[in-house]
Amino acid sequence: QVRLVESGGGLVQPGGSLRLSCAASGATFSIDDMAWYRQAPGKERELVAATTSGGTTNYVDSVKGRFVISRDSPKTMVYLQMSSLKPEDTAVYYCNVRTRLGRDYWGQGSLVTVSS
Repeated sequence: QVRLVESGGGLVQPGGSLRLSCAASGATFSIDDMAWYRQAPGKERELVAATTSGGTTNYVDSVKGRFVISRDSPKTMVYLQMSSLKPEDTAVYYCNVRTRLGRDYWGQGSLVTVSS
């Protein structure tokens, strides 16, 4: 079992920055990929950014050049640095990890609101 606890959400003005953090505990040795998803009101959950155990990263087109995903070596933390935020980035952001056996675990969700 892997437990994920997120922090760092909140209200920010357009153009501002915010960093989300996700702390993993439990069977962290089994973690392979780590990612951030988001779900805006009335929309489906979408993959925002992901990082593999080998260090490869990928991003949804709408956040490329603005968001950066990073993780620490022991695989206990994953971060999402968000810059040049736009109102359309408003959503609940979820931390996700996938183990080597293909099992997914989710954080509780962090609300990010971009508004003036």
